[in-house]
This record gives sequence, C-alpha cells and structure tokens, in this order.
Amino acid sequence: MARSTVTSKGQTTLPKVVREELRLVAGDRIDFFVEDGRLIGVPAKITLDQLMNILPKPTRRVSIEEMNESVRTEAVRRYRKAR
Repeated sequence: MARSTVTSKGQTTLPKVVREELRLVAGDRIDFFVEDGRLIGVPAKITLDQLMNILPKPTRRVSIEEMNESVRTEAVRRYRKAR
C-alpha cells in the first residue's frame, strides 16, 4: 500500500509506485470518484483494456431487452426530473 498526505490546500502527491503503475506523467489528468466511501482515481487517458478488470464480473447475464428497458426507464426519469 502506498500512502500520501493531504496538505492544507487540499493537495497531495501521488506516490511513485502509483504513478509508475498507472504510467502517469506530469500534466496527465485524473478523474476522481467516491464509491462506497472509497476514493477512486482513474487516469483520464485510460484505455479499454485497462478498464476491463475494474468492475466485478456480472452475477447474471442481462438480455438486450432488459438493457433497453433500463435505458428507457432512466431516460424517462431524467426527462421528468428536468421538467
């Protein structure tokens, strides 16, 4: 595990082992997310191959119909929220 300290300005330095593992260099951007109380930093230049193992394997297969229904439901929810 690598550790870093947050400064009074809210800044931190990524440890060398993290920068090397993610192949980060000066000027690279990182997208941050908070999920289940954890901070996740993802290089903005991440490739599809690198993304493949971030999420756990699905517990069951989902049909195209289920995917389409989920998209429709979310679209309706967002439309109603925007009104």
